[in-house]
Amino acid sequence: SPAPPAQLGPAARAPAMLRDMLLLPQCPFLCRAGGLAGGIEICITFPTEYVKTQLQLDEKANPPRYKGIGDCVKQTVRDHGIRGLYRGLSSLLYGSIPKAAVRFGMFEFLSNQMRDEQGRLDSTRGLICGLGAGVAEAVAVVCPMETVKVKFIHDQTSPNPKYRGFFHGVREIVREQGLKGTYQGLTATILKQGSNQAIRFFVMTSLKNWYKGDNPNKAMNPFVTGVFGALAGAASVFGNTPLDVVKTRMQGLEAHKYKNTWDCAYQIMKHEGPLAFYKGTVPRLGRVCLDVAIVFIIYDEVVKFLNKVWKTD
Repeated sequence: SPAPPAQLGPAARAPAMLRDMLLLPQCPFLCRAGGLAGGIEICITFPTEYVKTQLQLDEKANPPRYKGIGDCVKQTVRDHGIRGLYRGLSSLLYGSIPKAAVRFGMFEFLSNQMRDEQGRLDSTRGLICGLGAGVAEAVAVVCPMETVKVKFIHDQTSPNPKYRGFFHGVREIVREQGLKGTYQGLTATILKQGSNQAIRFFVMTSLKNWYKGDNPNKAMNPFVTGVFGALAGAASVFGNTPLDVVKTRMQGLEAHKYKNTWDCAYQIMKHEGPLAFYKGTVPRLGRVCLDVAIVFIIYDEVVKFLNKVWKTD
């Protein structure tokens, strides 16, 4: 007979506890741990995010400013120093904790509704729960956070940069464009984050099902979790980088050129060709693989700890 689907990490061994965590003090602890993991990862890998964003904003019609990844790094360091590679970092740091809270909180909430009587979650349901988590984080946190980040990075390439820091930049954006100025590219962001988390949780669930086989209680060490997380991250990069490119263009300082998300995609295809939808893939791949690996490792280890500290037998 076919092997039963493996549980999605240690959280599935205490579904009652994690269901209650949405209402108990343990939940903020879990969210802070995820946020801390995300913050550490962002500080390490943000230069790759910066390069990816610059390459995606670089259009052939301008003509292109950068010849490639190395040239982008070289020009940035030459003109702005090493600190230039961290332009826009603050917006991601400030958003990392609430993003982790929404993502894992919504995933656990949805997965607890969809698990079977043994607390198991198959890969298809994992995909659905991941999709819901991605849409929730896109609307609540990611869209305004990414919009500010992209504007900061794009502003640095302007002849006269106008944003002096995170809070000054946000204040100027809201003053000039209202709150909607922080929600540019919402449709593209929902599509990107929804597909991101759907792909990642689907791959993670599938790999864990395969690894655990007939023994759903088989322990997973952090290294295996990290490898599976990196593979899930890579799958999401190759699966939705075109959406990431469209989102970046819609959130840049020249977003006014596009009527909407679909017009943006059409103009990219018309003027730059299909390969333009994969600009920034290599730097994004490095950042995302490390990102997903770290976050899943920390998340699983924290839940293991919580299972020991707060027993619900």
